[in-house]
Formats: sequence, structure tokens, C-alpha cells
Amino acid sequence: MSKIFVVGSGAWGTAIALSLHRRGGHHVALWAHSLEEAEAIRAAGENLQFLPGFPIPASIAITGDCAAVRDSEIVVSVVPSEFLRATMSRLCPYLHQSQVVVSATKGIEDGTCLRMTEVLAKCLVPSSVQQGMGFSPYMKSAKSEGALAPEGQSPLSLPIGALSGPSFAYEVAQGQPTALTVAFPDRAIAARIRQEFASETLRLYTSTDVTGVELGGALKNVIAIAAGIAAGVGLGHNSTAALITRGIVEITRLAVACGGRHETLAGLSGVGDLVLTCTGSLSRNRTVGQALGEGRKLPEILQSLGGKVAEGVLTTRAALGLARRHGIEMPITEQMELILNEGKDPREAIRALMLRPGKDEH
Repeated sequence: MSKIFVVGSGAWGTAIALSLHRRGGHHVALWAHSLEEAEAIRAAGENLQFLPGFPIPASIAITGDCAAVRDSEIVVSVVPSEFLRATMSRLCPYLHQSQVVVSATKGIEDGTCLRMTEVLAKCLVPSSVQQGMGFSPYMKSAKSEGALAPEGQSPLSLPIGALSGPSFAYEVAQGQPTALTVAFPDRAIAARIRQEFASETLRLYTSTDVTGVELGGALKNVIAIAAGIAAGVGLGHNSTAALITRGIVEITRLAVACGGRHETLAGLSGVGDLVLTCTGSLSRNRTVGQALGEGRKLPEILQSLGGKVAEGVLTTRAALGLARRHGIEMPITEQMELILNEGKDPREAIRALMLRPGKDEH
């Protein structure tokens, strides 16, 4: 039996908490960003804003108290990428040496181009300690996963890993069979998380390729926006298949340049997550793309999500920054950036992709 603390009461965080409760044998807590939000979830007995229709058992502790994290053994971070740094800085003073941190956020931090495990490592190490450790935001994952510390203390040596794969929160909450990948640099820790999280409805595979697992989960959101745009402008299955296939090429190219492995991107956290997000009607990123293809404006589309996050919108710019840093070509991502941030007409973007010079496939 473990004490598991889920940070983030959005749809995915709530679904993870429900899955862990359904498995049995754990004390599960779900942390909301404010005491008021936590009280609203408790009072309603469900998460009306982000995952309505799924009663939350009273045995799942709903809290907005940062100090409550100190009682846990496993901390699952499910905070949107744009809020992760500030959120974990609030929780940081209450973390301790015996904890394990699992990142379940599929994004790249805008501005820094850091993966989520890198953000966790960086934002929870005081700047004075970072300098002493020679810490750089561009370090490879093997050096940046670990070492958490509140300001004024020596860094802790906490393992940080990633959980990713083809998973809609709604279906996980329903108890639909789902398979995910959990990645840690230490295979034994990944195996421990697999044992703690796996159930009759959730199957976990382990990996040591944190970089590949994270980038597969983050970059597929960008391609899903493109797939949605294709649907929105009235293109057919041929176009979607082409986008998915060339999308995995882009994702793999960048992930490998950053230290990931080809085979990871051919698995659940690569092709599996990409196909789901590009074709499933529950995909928020695909929904945003489809609305753009139909002629709606991005601010209006994002407002209509009701507080839910489409990570691909911010990840697009961050992915391009990372690609330029490594000298990687990402034509689909480039066109999505022009649409999202410069107002390019989606039909013109599709046309630009089709008119690119021919080349060998591999």
C-alpha cells in the first residue's frame, strides 16, 4: 500500500486518482490549486468543471493544502505546462527524501523549451545550488532527473520520471482498458511505479528513455492540431494519414536529436499516442485544429474550452525552439506555428506543405 498524491485536479489528474482508487490498496489524495476549488469538488462529490459525471469516492482525499504532500510516497504531477513551475515551487518546501515524482503532463515549457521532468528538476533546485552543481536548462535528462530542494536547503536526490501514452481522461475514468509507458532512468523505479499503478484496466510498460517518452507525448499534440485543421477545411482520410505518418517522422527526428530512442517513438508514447490524439473526437488539440480549419479565431476557441488546456498550442512554439537549437527540420510544426501565432490561413498552410520539394522518404 502506498500514499499517492496527485497534483492537479484537471480531467487527467482526476482520472488518474480514480484509476488508482479503483485499483485498490492505496491512500490517494487529489490536490487542487486552491482551497476553494478543493471544497467545490468535495461538496459536489465530482469534478463538475473538468470531469463531470464521475463520482469521486470519499476515500480520495481532496485538498488544496500544499503541506499535505509531505505525507505521500509517490507524487504525480499533472499540472499544465504553463503552470508547472509556479505550482511545484509552492509544493517544494514539503517534499522529502523518500518520495518519487512522476510527471504525467504532456507538454514543453514555453520560453525555455524544457521537458516537464527538466522543469521539475530545475524549478525545485535553488539557483545558488544550481550554480554549484553546474546545472543548465539544456542538460540531458540523465543529469536533470533528480535533485529537488526548497530554497535554502541542499538538493534532495528524488527520482523523477514520466508517465505517457494513448489515454483520454474520460475513458480512463470510465475504466476502459488503457496501456501507458512509465519511464525512469532507473529501471527498478519504473518497475515499482508499474506495480503500484497497474490494474485490470490500466496496463503499464516500462522504459528508461525519459526523453523519448516525454517528447512523444508532447509533440503529438502539435500534429493533432494539424489533423484537426485538415478535417476542418474538409480534407479526407488520405490527408490525415499523411499528416500522422509524416508527423511521427518529425517527432522521432527531434526526439532522437535530444537523446531519445527510435524504438520509443514506435511505441505507446509515440505512434500510439499520436494516432489516438489525431483521430479521436475527445482530443482537445484536434478540436482546436478543427475549429481553426472551420475559420474560427484562436482566442475564441481557447475560451470555449472552459478552462481546459490544449497543450499543443504552447508546445508548438517550444517545439520549434527546441528544433532550431538542434538543427532539426519540422515542416508541419512550422506551419502550425504560422497558423497559431501569425494568423496564416490554414488552407495556405496545407498548400505550402504539399508544395514542398520532393525527396526520398527515408
